Amino acid sequence: MDFFDLSEKKASFEVSAHTMLVGSDILVVLTGGRAHIGAVALAQPRPSIKDSQKISSTSSVFTYVGHKEDVVAKTMSEGLSGALNKRVVVTAGIHWDELKKTDIELIVDICRKITKRIIVEVSKR
Repeated sequence: MDFFDLSEKKASFEVSAHTMLVGSDILVVLTGGRAHIGAVALAQPRPSIKDSQKISSTSSVFTYVGHKEDVVAKTMSEGLSGALNKRVVVTAGIHWDELKKTDIELIVDICRKITKRIIVEVSKR
């Protein structure tokens, strides 16, 4: 199995992605702040509904009660799956106390950047 770690930091927020290539599938453990498992998303590639010549993805998400990482896990798993044409599992556990709306937007942006970096890294392998 092949694996690599990436992280992005903005202001006082740092998010890390521990990525493992499991055969032709991808597993990402996404953490930030107090690490835990808040949500898990599973995505698989499929032909796009709008253009069957393009690859998109479909996902299922499981979220623990009281957690909000489902959006990040879903977005990342679908983005990776569609771009790389692979099955993907993302576990996400990101927690800082008393976040403001602007903090959440910043953290979501960090996760978008990490997604792009994972696509680049996996494409090299």
